[in-house]
Amino acid sequence: MVLQVETRAPILDRPLPHAVEGLVQVFTSSHRSFFTNVMAQALRIAGQGTPVLVVQFLKGGINQGHERPVCLGQHLDWLRCNVPRCIDTPELEAAETQALLELWQHTQKVVLQEKYCLVVLDELSLAIRLGLIPEAEVLALLRERPKPVDVILTGPDMPQSILDIADQITQLRRNPWP
Repeated sequence: MVLQVETRAPILDRPLPHAVEGLVQVFTSSHRSFFTNVMAQALRIAGQGTPVLVVQFLKGGINQGHERPVCLGQHLDWLRCNVPRCIDTPELEAAETQALLELWQHTQKVVLQEKYCLVVLDELSLAIRLGLIPEAEVLALLRERPKPVDVILTGPDMPQSILDIADQITQLRRNPWP
């Protein structure tokens, strides 16, 4: 059985008077169980045909880097740093520093080119806290990004300067009840 969908004539005969502005969303938590919620959102949006990029700056171990994204479906690219381990310290070898810098530069470039409508910057707050990605560069990227681009930043202890410009902040907490 073949199904063909026909579209109707557009309702509006002129463009909308304003462009839709993307949001800066922050997901933060003292524990690490919130990434599932963010990935569910990214997969849902990509499944609707919207280009999505997920960047994990501190995850490694799979020989990936920005040259070899994992493509989940047609619209979701997933990047990890091209390092042999997960980064958890500010002391990096020269090759690790170079791989992280290349991933950050690539991320900035594709955001500014408006290649993706949603960009997830996973554990970015940790990369900032470890001194691996400058907070000022993150703030500049958020200010300079094309207006339709949504950005989600994740990680514990998000810098106050990023919280100050966020449109939405989601703080996940553990329920204290037994």
